[in-house]
Amino acid sequence: MANLNGFNANEVEPNSSFEPLPAGKYLAAITHSEMKPTKRGDGSYLELEFTVLEGNCQGRKVWDRLCINHPNAQTVQIARGNLSALCRATGVMQPRDSAELHNLPLVINVRCVKRKDNDEISNEVKGYAKKESKAPKPQATSATPNSAPPWKK
Repeated sequence: MANLNGFNANEVEPNSSFEPLPAGKYLAAITHSEMKPTKRGDGSYLELEFTVLEGNCQGRKVWDRLCINHPNAQTVQIARGNLSALCRATGVMQPRDSAELHNLPLVINVRCVKRKDNDEISNEVKGYAKKESKAPKPQATSATPNSAPPWKK
């Protein structure tokens, strides 16, 4: 048994079940990262937690794994290429720690895939891009009604 310290479900809104995010591009930021061992113990991967920053899915989480230490050279090459794209998207070209990539807005490309182990649909991050900066709006010039434009003076 576990003591729940007088928990009252009437005082807490219930969580709803989360369906996978619809496929698409999302403005997000890495909010947590951790190096973890592979299942077989023969390597390690960088697990990245992304939090969506805006839109209908704001606050939702998506995870990606970059297997940067693995006996298969192609697996490592793919992970390092993805890490390079991530670094370019955040503008941090030589991170010494994954925490340097946290809380920097970027665009993640999310797709929906069917899991092999249980046939459920889940999200997969399939690319990173820089956050597009919004172009400044042209400023209207304030001309007084009686002033002539410069070319008429």
